[in-house]
Amino acid sequence: MAERRMFAKSVTDSDAFLAMPPKTQMLYFHLAMHADDDGFVGNPTRIQKMVGASSKDMTTLLTLQFIIQFESGVCVIKHWRIHNYIQRDRYHETAYKQEKRELFLDENNVYTKTDTGCIQNASKMDTKVRLGKVRVGKDSTGGVGGQPLAATRPSKRFVPPTTEEVTAYCKEKGYCVNPEQFVDFYTANGWKQGRGKPIVDWKAAVRTWVRRRTDVEERLNDDEQERY
Repeated sequence: MAERRMFAKSVTDSDAFLAMPPKTQMLYFHLAMHADDDGFVGNPTRIQKMVGASSKDMTTLLTLQFIIQFESGVCVIKHWRIHNYIQRDRYHETAYKQEKRELFLDENNVYTKTDTGCIQNASKMDTKVRLGKVRVGKDSTGGVGGQPLAATRPSKRFVPPTTEEVTAYCKEKGYCVNPEQFVDFYTANGWKQGRGKPIVDWKAAVRTWVRRRTDVEERLNDDEQERY
């Protein structure tokens, strides 16, 4: 494993990174320094305790998407490929191959977690809808007063927004949101909200995203005031 680690100023000088408390930033640097050549950290909790960081610091890194965590407890530095490029003769592949298979690199060379299960579930859902339409009967207008039955009424299909659309909406509302980060996050989880429910209004998802980030920042400010 290579001994040297580098950090890209495009990440560590960003407003999101600099807004975090110093101890949260320190935890990020230590996690990156202990990461393997693919950016994976097998013992993040131990490192957190070793440097005197709190569970809130780890949660902040997860919430603001500076790290990605897996069910195994392993985490990976999301912007690892932006920070580091390791020569082939010094590179050693991570031992966490299963976790690595759950990631892909987007067009910005940033790790994003895949969610193949969402794709399969969506296919099953589509099948159920088609079957429901077939069972309605011969008369498509067999509802009360000549209105179509509920099962035959066309439902509005959700169309994921483009980065440009999210950018325009955030500019209109004055939201401080990274549109690419927003689109990447929901693309990776199959455009689902909490508890696995499909998103039907992406603008509402943006508003929820802003509220959650505001809540995190308020908690961080409260923590800072308690320290002093």
